[in-house]
Amino acid sequence: MVKQRAVILARLVFADRAADLALASSRLGLAPSEREALERAGQVAILLTGLSAAASAFLSKEGGPAWVPGSAARPGSGILAGRREQVEALLALARSDPGQEELARALGAALAGTGRRGSLRVGGRTFEIGERTYLMGVVNVTQDSFSDGGRYLDPAAAIAHGEALARAGADLVDVGGESTRPGAQSVGADEELARILPVIRGLRERIEVPISVDTTKAEVARAALEAGASLVNDISGLRFDPELAPVAARAGAACCLMHIQGTPRTMQASPRYGDLVEEIVASLTESVSRAEQAGIPRDRLLVDPGIGFGKTFAHNLFLLRRLGELRVLGLPVLVGTSRKAFLGALTGGKPPGERVVATAATVAIVAAAGGADFVRVHDVAEAKDAAAVGDAVRTALDAGELFSPPG
Repeated sequence: MVKQRAVILARLVFADRAADLALASSRLGLAPSEREALERAGQVAILLTGLSAAASAFLSKEGGPAWVPGSAARPGSGILAGRREQVEALLALARSDPGQEELARALGAALAGTGRRGSLRVGGRTFEIGERTYLMGVVNVTQDSFSDGGRYLDPAAAIAHGEALARAGADLVDVGGESTRPGAQSVGADEELARILPVIRGLRERIEVPISVDTTKAEVARAALEAGASLVNDISGLRFDPELAPVAARAGAACCLMHIQGTPRTMQASPRYGDLVEEIVASLTESVSRAEQAGIPRDRLLVDPGIGFGKTFAHNLFLLRRLGELRVLGLPVLVGTSRKAFLGALTGGKPPGERVVATAATVAIVAAAGGADFVRVHDVAEAKDAAAVGDAVRTALDAGELFSPPG
């Protein structure tokens, strides 16, 4: 039984961008203490949802930041606004109050902004989060995947494809034996294993990058991890098979926990949300709790909002624009847009094989915004170039000689 807890989501509505502030400070020749004073003077506004009555009452106390509660139709929500130092003082009070642990966590995550830090351990490799956008290449050993179903059913072809992805720059290779396209029928564990095990074993002998297994089944994950995989990519967020998390924990494997509304067979039957981001964060929080209670450490976890998995085209676009809000979870983020239907709709109805440029555009956008740490793609060479451009834009700081730090 997974212990449930209230989930408060804090979204930063406005705050000074750290990189731009650094440029302004260096242009003015400010000392570190002066820059710190400038940072603390900035106004902060935070949208809070999922509040208990006690948390709402706590925020209403006089003397702190302004608190504007939501209407009667939006209970448990509101906007907190004030100087950063006021919000930090409120955070300190929340941390000292045993009843406000969840509020303190949410406010702390919001104040941390979208900064990326920490690391992810996958097998023998450690990915430093924030250095660049990493690439997960896709090997579908299936008959009916929406983009390349049937192309790599032969193990030799699948192995060759995985090798090519690694040579092109993939940081991980994701092997799957069951299609998760909209409307897909599930396959048995025996069939799934027959498809993927020869491929994983072959790739383990030929490539150095970590191998991921795309499955929701504990039985399949166990065999795949024994064969050489070191990450379980579970579209269900550990919801379909209760034994999957313990299997991954015992093997010391990493896990990618994805959000899905429904199942692959039903997920695109009129998906609906009251608050898209809040519901995804709440669901992923439960998935993370399942993983941690099974014994999987946080530095082996990453999350995926599930683009196209129980979302409309409009939902997908909004998620890409607001990926930074998933930082409240405090974990690396993976996103998969590759060749998906909403890109076809945006480009005049192009079929999956002709959505490479559109996919690259989303990769560049995500990298430039710092919204995700990993992107899952079919076309690694093109995505690598797109990510390089996006990462360069995100980290660009050379604004001329006058912007160099003094001394």
